[in-house]
Amino acid sequence: MSRRPVVGLICDHRKIEEMDAHLVLQTYITAVRDGAGALPVLLPVLEPPLEADDILASVDGLLFTGSPSNVNPALYGGPSAREPKWEDRQRDSLTMPLLRAAIAAGLPALCICRGTQELNVALGGTLYPHVQEIPGRFDHREDEKAPLDVQWGPAHEVMVMPGGLLEAIAPESRFTVNSLHGQGVDRLAPSLREEARAPDGQIEAVSLKEPKGFLLGLQWHPEWRWSEDPVSRKIWQAFAQALRMRA
Repeated sequence: MSRRPVVGLICDHRKIEEMDAHLVLQTYITAVRDGAGALPVLLPVLEPPLEADDILASVDGLLFTGSPSNVNPALYGGPSAREPKWEDRQRDSLTMPLLRAAIAAGLPALCICRGTQELNVALGGTLYPHVQEIPGRFDHREDEKAPLDVQWGPAHEVMVMPGGLLEAIAPESRFTVNSLHGQGVDRLAPSLREEARAPDGQIEAVSLKEPKGFLLGLQWHPEWRWSEDPVSRKIWQAFAQALRMRA
């Protein structure tokens, strides 16, 4: 009997009553288990960080999760953060070398929201710290006062670029996604290709130009009620196929 693939999910570092904690939202965990058919294993962001080689030897794929925290602007030459409390430098210390190692090894990886921003920075790209302040851009943040179904619900369309990985997964040329991010891709890393964009021109999905394995970065959240959305189901199925081949 073939074994279930193992997926490492990147945690956030938080403080709970002054105690260190490492957290992943359950929506990511259940999407990995049910959408990708894999065994989810949480990867803490310790100090010093876990070794990338140890992680790669233990998993068949990686999920770089979204997060309320932002990538440290110093990593891409950006201005100092206005609210340092929303940084997670312990996570940055793990994800930057881990992304590069995973890409070199051809390990399947799905990057969501902050994960996509980490991917772009790890490969030499830059970010807009506040997308809503860029002339012509939408406010891509959620309304935190709205009910969860509204915050995580459909927000805007994306247009899929022809000839890429996302088009191969979901042939729909346009579809609607949710939107819960303040940061976003500015200068795209040289080794990445644009897979989709929002109507305001903001890059919404990326992949590698010359991939050794499955790698897709999405600015939206396909883990939210994934089974109810046709495109989200296809994304998790594609990740599942890559994991099975790796395992």
